[in-house]
Formats: sequence, structure tokens, C-alpha cells
Amino acid sequence: MADAANAAVRTHLLRSFDTADGRGAPYRHWRLRDVLPVALCDAVRALPFAPPALGEQEGRRDAYNSTRIFCGAENQERFSACAALADAFQHPATIARLNTLCGHCLDGSFLRIEYCLDTAGFWLAPHTDIGAKRFTMLVYLSTGPGSEAWGTDLLAADGTLVDRPVAGENSGLIFIPAEDTWHGFAPRPIEGVRHSLIVNYVVPEWQSRHELAFPERPVTAGVA
Repeated sequence: MADAANAAVRTHLLRSFDTADGRGAPYRHWRLRDVLPVALCDAVRALPFAPPALGEQEGRRDAYNSTRIFCGAENQERFSACAALADAFQHPATIARLNTLCGHCLDGSFLRIEYCLDTAGFWLAPHTDIGAKRFTMLVYLSTGPGSEAWGTDLLAADGTLVDRPVAGENSGLIFIPAEDTWHGFAPRPIEGVRHSLIVNYVVPEWQSRHELAFPERPVTAGVA
């Protein structure tokens, strides 16, 4: 049963890549819709995690590393939703499709999925994700009032807002980190909780191995 359910998640995910809306400004990126099955979105939002106490976060997620939530081995064992996400984004068919879509080979990198619960006062300073991240994908899962305005800010190099994609439920955003991929999250009202996933494929040298879905198994577009 689990195998069939995971296959359905992968099929749904691949379909969203097939209908991706590629854009060139302010840098190359892709916008997605209907990324995951509705039941999986519901299951992720139902996970028994609480938002972190923000405190003095300085616009950086690593200011509260101890409370961040990843689809690592432990959470995959505890929660079928985490296992389904890890299976879908690790699968060779997914890697092959992303390699083609983005024109960027992800083979040999490692999967990292973070579940984010952001509340009032959250913000992110402008940054590019260059360095250890070879791929970034955001999946917006919120359904509450005003949540469509909680999209990632796409910025010019000087920090000027160029675009803010609508963060409709189950929509997504992909980009390949580069020197011009400036993005962030300017302070704005958040009523309730902003639910999202951050999917990265990272270099083999990634130090925090507990964050990785399969720390001993790099992704490949080869045969499953």
C-alpha cells in the first residue's frame, strides 16, 4: 500500500513539473501549481510540530537551528508524510525530470527537505543560496487568511523588490542558486502559521548530515 501511495505522490509531482511556468526575470525561475496531492498537503500541515519562538532571529533561519524540522531518517520513521516526501524527491524519475527542466545536473547531490512554520514577526534578509545548495524549491502549503501574500520576494541585487509570486495553496517556486538569485521575505502581517517546504539538493560535503533525507545515498537520475 505504501509503495502505491508513494508512486501516486511521484506521479503528481512530475505532473507539476510538466506544467511549470518558466520565467527569466529577475533571474531564471519556475513557478508551479498543484505540486503535491491534497491529502499529503493535509498530512504535512497536521504534523505535530509547533512553530519556533523567533526571538532575535536577524532574518536568518539558522538563528533557531535547534528547533528546525527536517525529513531526516527519524521523522521518516515517525511520519508517513515525511517518508512520502523523501521518496518522491529522491526518486530517479524526479531527478531526471528536474535535470531536464532546469538544465542543471543534480546527480551526486543529497536531498534536504525542511518543513517551515513561520509566524508573526518572521522575516528573511536578502540572500542568494549560493555555495552548498545546488537547487532550491519552495512549496507553499498555507490556507489561512491572507496566505496568498506570503510568497517569497524575488529581488534585484540592490535588494529592490522585483516580484512576489502569489503563494497559493500547493503552489511552488524553483530556482538554481547563482550569484543573482537574491530573494528574501520582507516583514508583513502573518495571521496564524505560514506553512511551507524548502527542498534543496546540496553538495556531498554538507556538514549537518541529520538534515539529509538519505545521508548515505546521493540522488541519481539512473534506474531506481
